[in-house]
Amino acid sequence: MNEKMKVLIVEPWKRPYAAEIPAGLESLQKMVGGLIQAVYPFEDAVALICNDEGKLLGLPLNRPLYDKDGEMYDILVGTFLVVGLTEDDFGSLPEEMIEKYTEAFSRGFVI
Repeated sequence: MNEKMKVLIVEPWKRPYAAEIPAGLESLQKMVGGLIQAVYPFEDAVALICNDEGKLLGLPLNRPLYDKDGEMYDILVGTFLVVGLTEDDFGSLPEEMIEKYTEAFSRGFVI
């Protein structure tokens, strides 16, 4: 498969950046360093792809997740990706979502 998908890469304590990666499970696993877990904390058609065992492995803290009342309910660890959603799979993140989530995940976390 030669398809590529555009994603937002969010490394701990660094500014998020967009990149094109090969589409498919192996590529996603390589980017997060292990088995993947998809998290859907937003109303947008996006998923956060993170390492399923990141907390057990002691990966570095990355970004908090907040509920609608502004209360932190979880924290992501290790590198994670923001990807778009298609009808039945993960896909490229549209440019407006890249801009939105780059700004959202940049606040207070840039070295």
